[in-house]
Amino acid sequence: MSLAGDSPMRVHENTFGPAKFLQDSIMLLPKGRVLDVAMGKGSNAVFLAKMGFDVQGVDISSDAVRDSLEAARKAGVAIKAEVADLEGDYVIRKGAYDVIICFRYLQRSLIPQIKEGLRRGGMVVYETFTVDQVRFGKPSNFEYLLKYNELLHLFLDFRCRFYQEGILETGKAVARLIAEKS
Repeated sequence: MSLAGDSPMRVHENTFGPAKFLQDSIMLLPKGRVLDVAMGKGSNAVFLAKMGFDVQGVDISSDAVRDSLEAARKAGVAIKAEVADLEGDYVIRKGAYDVIICFRYLQRSLIPQIKEGLRRGGMVVYETFTVDQVRFGKPSNFEYLLKYNELLHLFLDFRCRFYQEGILETGKAVARLIAEKS
């Protein structure tokens, strides 16, 4: 995928390893401290650590956090990772991060914390499913699916550096955003 205008219908999404969107976007991101929200098994966190970022991740699954730390060790990089319930008492520290990434996870109540967690000039990289995903299977609960243009509207107070919404060749309906806190 090129950020310069490939059709969303022609994008191929790699489900193993780091997200292609993140890989393609790496040159836009300021070096520094990264938070990976709902990090899963840590493929994005490990990728960013390999690229020289100081990465911290959080996930509700202790197995996923353990796997991410093991993946980092095998890759020869260090990441920090913690088990926490994002819907519980977890709090993103204000002004602590240069980049916050979130892939395949939607918790609307966390958006204000993501915004506040970024330093001025920091970037959010967000990719998750849209309502069109119900045509292709899970996730299919509308509570966890973005409405059309919703991701863009959630970050209207940021400078949008990239936005795309559509259906991938793999049959996944997603919205993608890179936005800068000014």
